[in-house]
Amino acid sequence: MSVDHYENFPVASILMPRRLRKPVAAIYHFAREADDIADEGDASDAQRLQGLDDFRAELARIAAHETPITPLFQHLAVEIAQQQLPMQPFHDLLDAFSQDVVQKRYANYAELLDYCSRSANPVGTLMLHLYQEATPVNIAYSDAICTALQLINFWQDVAKDHAIARIYLPLDEMDNFAVTEQHIVNKTCDDAWRALMKFQVDRTRTLMLQGAPLGSILTGRIGLEMRMIIQGGLRILAKIEAVDYDVFNKRPVLLPFDWIIMLAKSAPHSY
Repeated sequence: MSVDHYENFPVASILMPRRLRKPVAAIYHFAREADDIADEGDASDAQRLQGLDDFRAELARIAAHETPITPLFQHLAVEIAQQQLPMQPFHDLLDAFSQDVVQKRYANYAELLDYCSRSANPVGTLMLHLYQEATPVNIAYSDAICTALQLINFWQDVAKDHAIARIYLPLDEMDNFAVTEQHIVNKTCDDAWRALMKFQVDRTRTLMLQGAPLGSILTGRIGLEMRMIIQGGLRILAKIEAVDYDVFNKRPVLLPFDWIIMLAKSAPHSY
């Protein structure tokens, strides 16, 4: 699991081979800086979109084998070349960050999955390329895991996201469960809210388990790291259930003891 800013990103853990720590750091810094452009500070929407367009221009320079202007992209260009990374995942991430600037609500689950396909899944694809494991089957499993991780972040951070005017819960499903935006504003955890969140947690767990075979397909350190990431996501979902879905006042986080449990459950074929 990620440790800080960009929550779906497995940042250079002790399980990662030393040879991959520099490319992972370069990808992480790209994602973090782009995320900051979309979210942080008091810039206008136009300024945020321009900043992300500036990142696209740097990616274009890399694709054209030109020297990027900024050190961030100069370092990234080296790693893209050395690791033979595809460019599309970087563009997909920028598209997701741009979408965050202009789209604050999601009409249905299909719209949310489309967003996740660009906000989360590219990270897993890049990691598989780094490990030279980017087969179609592995990417499909990775997409399920990454989308599940993104959804878990949304369910953890409903109040935090609303503070910056965003709701990632599908609006049609809110209607179906008789949940309104006032539930979030007032931090109301009633039966309607719990029913909606139970539905989201159950579906997200199913999605995570659909991707779980990747943890056994991959071997060695990457396999163990993948199984730990999966267990971390499942652990957060269990914690959301344990607080009776009151993510407003009891935001679930992973504590040191949780990592022991995750490791114990990370044996191959443990799903």
